[in-house]
Amino acid sequence: MTTTIDIDSLDWNKSGGLLPAVVQDADSLRVLMLGYMDRQALQATCATRQVTFFSRSRNRLWTKGETSGNTLELVAIETDCDSDALLVRARPRGPTCHLGRASCFVDAPHDVMAALDALVASRVDAPADASYTARLFAGGVRRIAQKVGEEGVETALAAVAEGDGALLGEAADLLYHLVVLLRARGLGWADVQRVLAARAGAASGG
Repeated sequence: MTTTIDIDSLDWNKSGGLLPAVVQDADSLRVLMLGYMDRQALQATCATRQVTFFSRSRNRLWTKGETSGNTLELVAIETDCDSDALLVRARPRGPTCHLGRASCFVDAPHDVMAALDALVASRVDAPADASYTARLFAGGVRRIAQKVGEEGVETALAAVAEGDGALLGEAADLLYHLVVLLRARGLGWADVQRVLAARAGAASGG
């Protein structure tokens, strides 16, 4: 993904030397915040990989998390079609909003599976008694695979013998255990998405 950008090609004159920068969670795709960057802020962001803005209220550069510790680690950055706005994809380390929320936009949609995958990944090395997920990891791949099989059977049975609520509940259980299995093998939900995207591309091309 792009982490460098041709700064001189951007339209700095349109808004008085500042470009709006929409920050998006690189994994869940949730919109986290809106800030503004001048040339120096963009240069600092690309050089340090810590998302940096120009603070209009303080009239200076401001690296997200410089006081709170809740930083934004740069993953990718791109411009819009008019070269006068930026999309910044980053991984947040802590809440992005100063009110302690994940996003400054309370109801910003996001990829629930990606968020689940990130949560599961954070527990791979946790002590076995820390959570159910940690106990699954401690049991090893074979035990987790067994759970996936059990949940698959329960999902199938719910589909033919129970109501929609039961089916949805079993499907959620199946997906959770599948994510744990992927992580136990060193893989993640993004890897599955790449396979699906490749298949979708092949299908549309054919």
